Amino acid sequence: MVNVFLMGKKYSVPSNLTIMAAIEYAGYQLVRGCGCRNGFCGACATIYRIKGDRELKACLACETKVQNDMYVATLPFFPLVKQVFDIEKIPATQAVMMQLYPEIYACIGCNACTKSCTQSLNVMQYIAYAQRGEFEKCAEESFDCVMCGVCSSRCPAGISHPQVAMLARRINGKYLAPKCQHLEDRVKEIKDGTFNELMEAIMQKPISEMKELYNTRDIEK
Repeated sequence: MVNVFLMGKKYSVPSNLTIMAAIEYAGYQLVRGCGCRNGFCGACATIYRIKGDRELKACLACETKVQNDMYVATLPFFPLVKQVFDIEKIPATQAVMMQLYPEIYACIGCNACTKSCTQSLNVMQYIAYAQRGEFEKCAEESFDCVMCGVCSSRCPAGISHPQVAMLARRINGKYLAPKCQHLEDRVKEIKDGTFNELMEAIMQKPISEMKELYNTRDIEK
């Protein structure tokens, strides 16, 4: 057992629990910030400090084990700047970054964002790509971002890294990546209602039959 401090109160919890599990073990009911519980949704970004250590650390509560004398504080979200834009009108050039997220050019290269990334992404590198308008590289480098915002919580320049990466991926998908006619045709079929009757029929089937249909489905090569 270890001692952890949750919401200002001391609790004794098993040492093999994650922060999220420890919060529930202590009797709290999590109704938000609990997401997928596997490190993929980024909903449970949390800050903590170990007694005697002055450094304030950030993590995902679902994948970080408790430590003795850990002081935990949860936040509903990290305050990221999310600019509004029309993807149909913005230019696919470096100018769009200068217009929407000019703070990326204040990056001092401290690499705190990369060091704190819960997915071990090279965050500072994809910001460098964004600065140069290399959206395809930025999109690829940031592809596994879960939008938790931990990187931004450590940034002295106030950069909203996940939102910058999201913009780059949208520009890449809209203007730079090769078009997939098969996908566009399928989306049109869905919008036209081609599969409405089929979906209604499937939804009426028992769960066991739906699982069997899923497990034996044809998968395109």
